Amino acid sequence: MDSFTGRRSIPTASCEGRKAVLNRDYFVGLCAFLVVGCQTLASDEDRPARIIDADDASRTALQETLNRVLGTNVTLSDTALTDRSVLTFENWPIPTMENPVPQGRIMKMPIQFRLMLNGTDCILIDNRDDSRHLLENTTCIAE
Repeated sequence: MDSFTGRRSIPTASCEGRKAVLNRDYFVGLCAFLVVGCQTLASDEDRPARIIDADDASRTALQETLNRVLGTNVTLSDTALTDRSVLTFENWPIPTMENPVPQGRIMKMPIQFRLMLNGTDCILIDNRDDSRHLLENTTCIAE
């Protein structure tokens, strides 16, 4: 028992002849905080998802979000993000008047987006900067 505080202490190490002690109350409190804190984080964790019951409103939400994030108009299939949680845009050479059908590929990393389910929200995450974009009018299910 610690004579100064009246609390029980657990000796943990010896340092230059003095005992370093760890107060049992702090130890128990730290363990409780870690257990509760980890459970809270796990319940709000993002889970890979895919779109279910895709309709015009959900396709429009995805289309508008991608157009805004990429700064250009993209063309998507009606099944985009309905069978998997990752959407990839390859970098292809831009056609010009001199070369209307360019050959080859731009060797930059493709642009990828991940669809995540957080609670009931469908979140589109841009892998380039981990920015998060809520998809309105969209229903998702965890993969």
